[in-house]
Amino acid sequence: AHTSLTISGSTISSWPHTDCIRANEQCIADQSCSSRLRTLRQCLAGRDRDVLLSSQECKTALEVLQESALYMCRCRKGMKKELQCLQVYWGIHAGLTDGDEFYESSPYEPVTSRLSDIFRLASINSGTDGTITRQNACLDAAKFCNVNDLCKRLRSAFISVCNTVDGVPCLRRKCHKNLRNFIERIPSNLTFPLLFCPCSDKPCAERRRQTTVPSCSFSRPEVPNCLEVWATCRQDPICRSRLADFVTNCQSSPQSSSGCVRDNYAACLGAYAGLIGYDVALNFLDSDPHSLSIGPWCSCSGSGDQESMCELYLKEFTQNRCLRNAIHAFGNGTDVVHKQSAPRPPLTTLSPRTERRHVLPDNQSDSNTLYEMSPDICDSVQDKKNDSSTHIRICVSESQLNADLTPDLRIDEGHSGISRYHASALSIIIALYSTTLF
Repeated sequence: AHTSLTISGSTISSWPHTDCIRANEQCIADQSCSSRLRTLRQCLAGRDRDVLLSSQECKTALEVLQESALYMCRCRKGMKKELQCLQVYWGIHAGLTDGDEFYESSPYEPVTSRLSDIFRLASINSGTDGTITRQNACLDAAKFCNVNDLCKRLRSAFISVCNTVDGVPCLRRKCHKNLRNFIERIPSNLTFPLLFCPCSDKPCAERRRQTTVPSCSFSRPEVPNCLEVWATCRQDPICRSRLADFVTNCQSSPQSSSGCVRDNYAACLGAYAGLIGYDVALNFLDSDPHSLSIGPWCSCSGSGDQESMCELYLKEFTQNRCLRNAIHAFGNGTDVVHKQSAPRPPLTTLSPRTERRHVLPDNQSDSNTLYEMSPDICDSVQDKKNDSSTHIRICVSESQLNADLTPDLRIDEGHSGISRYHASALSIIIALYSTTLF
């Protein structure tokens, strides 16, 4: 059987295996498969890999099931009966991780879409001709969301629940539920611009940091231990799956030009979004627009003799080259990779900060607020009439890049062939080829 992965109403990939619910039904209908399945589940009940490998009966059951559709089954985020599907998956794969369980494989179908697909759909859905003139990219993203009735309604729902009122405790779990509902029901061409909007000033970066209302959904009065947070997450099949999906799709590689083992920025950003609404969620840790300080709300303090292991795992979030590159690429409106310098040291221990009480309002005009300052980068995709073209055009002022952007993206004037004088008067038109547009 074949299933299709659909994003924003467009079928973009095909997974050559069935989903776990159907695979489980097929196995139960086959006497041999169902017998082996019961045996394997008994073997995995203790979650002891050594026992599994030492038992011939367990090894035989595993070998048989590895040849079945059940072993290769996957689930889809937001699918009907997602919990049931994931329960079937982990019923087979729990305890089979080769090594520690932090690096479990994702139970979800692989994502083959590219950022270029999302940019194109964002251009169409926003009603623009493909050229975005930003005063504040994060504010523009909110405005584009408000044009879509469902996006506006679900975004308003989580904002109203997640915003705290003086003297009233935050309804954290209800806030998380509304956030998950928003992320899962709204297409990525509307959610990604809200989560990863590029910023060149602190007010914009603060709006980006406040997107998921950190005072309620992200931060807590006490900073918990990361090992405890991850262990609790793995007790829930969906949270466990989202964590495994992030580790799988945002795994860094020093050998890859993209910085990602899977060379797929859209998949990494989607995995990041999938963590929102859970205690393992990531967020921008400060409002510095020139660096990407990202991490979970936890620390390795109190880890005892497991502290070094905890710090190693924490780097998967705080020093993740794949994730940093993916966010930079989204801000540039292209899948093309920019050479980057080493990330700054991570913040492994977080101190509670005074949060803003409310999300920045979206009804502020460009002329009456500090938050809508002129942009430093003007991104554009091809006009809608040129949708069939394989080009994405980005208008970047070299002097602006060198003066205001993160050092990771500054242009080396010695190799640019353009003087600072000319750069201040002209824009560089860079024609980039996208690997996949649709």
